[in-house]
Amino acid sequence: MKQSFESGMIVYHPVLLVATYNHDDTPNAMLVAWGGQAGENQIALNLLPHRTTENIVANGGFTVSCATQEFLASCDYVGIVSGDKVPDKLARAGFTVTPSKRVNAPIIDQLPVAFECKVVELKEEFDGTRVVGEVVGMEVDDSVLTDGKIDLSKVHPVVYDNVMNCYRSVGPNIADAYSIGKKFQ
Repeated sequence: MKQSFESGMIVYHPVLLVATYNHDDTPNAMLVAWGGQAGENQIALNLLPHRTTENIVANGGFTVSCATQEFLASCDYVGIVSGDKVPDKLARAGFTVTPSKRVNAPIIDQLPVAFECKVVELKEEFDGTRVVGEVVGMEVDDSVLTDGKIDLSKVHPVVYDNVMNCYRSVGPNIADAYSIGKKFQ
């Protein structure tokens, strides 16, 4: 039997670290769960007012890295501590950075996948800013590639479960997409 609810959602979101440079060129990042792929070559983020949001507007670029099981505590720390209060929060979390070759933003060295994004749209909505970035490049550690493709079973990304307020792992491959259903043709 199904239960009836007035409202609510069961939504899981990729846990993303969005990195920028502050006005003094020091690296900064925030944890974002309200974001993801938007079209073939774009990433959309829904951000409340933060230093990172201001940096994205000022710099016109940012990087997005997938939080991983291995570095989840570090990623979570970056999300719960404000860069306004702890300017060296990336270093405290054990992260180092390398400048992106394609946009004015840092890449977090310890996270194996980084999308380099150029801002293509900023829209004020829902008490925040919707940022759309065009992916102009990716930096991917060799250790997470299989046959030249990003292998999520090697990345070990996590998702945010907003109903239970927890992080969950992405599981193993259970079927080939757009193939398993062919048995009904």
